[in-house]
Amino acid sequence: MSVSFGINPITWSNDDLQYVGANFSLQDCLSDAAAAGYDGVELGHKFPRNPAELKPLLAAHELSLVSGWYSGQLLKRSASEEIKAMQKHADLLRAMDCDVLIFAEVTGCVHSDKEIRLSRRPRMSVDVQRRFADKLSEVARFSAENGLKLCYHHHMGTVVQSHEDIKALMEATSDDVYLLLDTGHAAFANANPTELANVYADRIGHVHCKDVRAPLLRACQNRDSSFLDAVLDGVFTVPGDGSVDYGSIFTALRSANYGGWIVVEAEQDPSVAAPAKYARLGLENLHSFISAPKLP
Repeated sequence: MSVSFGINPITWSNDDLQYVGANFSLQDCLSDAAAAGYDGVELGHKFPRNPAELKPLLAAHELSLVSGWYSGQLLKRSASEEIKAMQKHADLLRAMDCDVLIFAEVTGCVHSDKEIRLSRRPRMSVDVQRRFADKLSEVARFSAENGLKLCYHHHMGTVVQSHEDIKALMEATSDDVYLLLDTGHAAFANANPTELANVYADRIGHVHCKDVRAPLLRACQNRDSSFLDAVLDGVFTVPGDGSVDYGSIFTALRSANYGGWIVVEAEQDPSVAAPAKYARLGLENLHSFISAPKLP
């Protein structure tokens, strides 16, 4: 595969719980990412949103901007309203020579609230899901016309979380909507990331790699914890440090000739999981998966 390797700054500073990692500066993040050997970074809350500031900041560390999360509200907005709301974000990505826009619907989401259990996450009826898919397809067409591949991020605590949610979304949307395969969120939702990689091979436009610590995942599922409590408990780690079968996932991606970004996005408490150490470990493991012989 011809891929580039990126990392999300959530390794250093949590976007939803901003006191977690508050002692790590943006310079810490960029210096550690560059020293570990990454090609690029995704956006985080400490990043400037002005290309005139962001370009030289990243260039000083020989890093590219991979992309950045966009919080969609299509369940409350029309497609034209959403396009207007996302315009500034899309302009930034294009100015930074990105080709991917990460989209996640956050209406009614519970993943950013430490006090709400995951069982209370929102769901869509069949009719609502159909209307949502039509609007998302329209937004994705606009994104494509502006040189950005809209990659939908399935995510715990949102309306697109389970295997069934992902299947319904991919079947109802146009080919302008790509899937962001997040291995950790798939595993947390009891969806098989290898199966997703095989079934949607031709529509995977971006890959987030995080692993899960299986005993902690079972405990979080059993007590129906909030998403952020699960994160602080250490449910996620970098690829290769947990129970996700990355050999099979990368065999599927190789078979599909995936070419794009492979991003380490493993939110942990940086006071427990030293960011520089885990950034290096994640990239080393990704290189080993990429170069491993193809599974039969």
